[in-house]
Amino acid sequence: MDRRQLLTASAAAATGLALSAPASAQTTDDQTQASFDTVMAFMGAMGGGDMDGMAALMADDMVWQNEGDPDLPWIGTWEGKETIFGFLGTFSQNVQVTHWENQNAFASGDTVAVFGRMKLLLTASGAETEEFTFALRAKVRDGQVVLWNWFEDTYAVSQAFHAV
Repeated sequence: MDRRQLLTASAAAATGLALSAPASAQTTDDQTQASFDTVMAFMGAMGGGDMDGMAALMADDMVWQNEGDPDLPWIGTWEGKETIFGFLGTFSQNVQVTHWENQNAFASGDTVAVFGRMKLLLTASGAETEEFTFALRAKVRDGQVVLWNWFEDTYAVSQAFHAV
């Protein structure tokens, strides 16, 4: 079989698989919509400084993970509401968000992914990052966030944090 025949056969097989797959990724079931709404409400409460709203949307056993440069005091894993609120205090003492833009958000079942761009002002150094991308993977259980797994360009943030 030559390359053209192989490509045609592969495309036909992929099309057949795609057409036979359930359309769950293209429709929104109740759980998916509820998960999406919960994460967006949590993000809105956080952005508005509404700690009571955040607390209501947090599971008691919630886990917050920030991936990246371990030299930054807000990188790590925190478990439970009280511990997370302590971490958020450390974060807010060190960082001021100067730009935030959600660009894409997707949900499937209990999982929500959000992608966007942001800029930060690091309070100790007074340095501001350039705009960079972030990604979030969150999980929801019974209308509350149980996982907040945050990814950002910690190289850019670390450079601004340690600026002299």
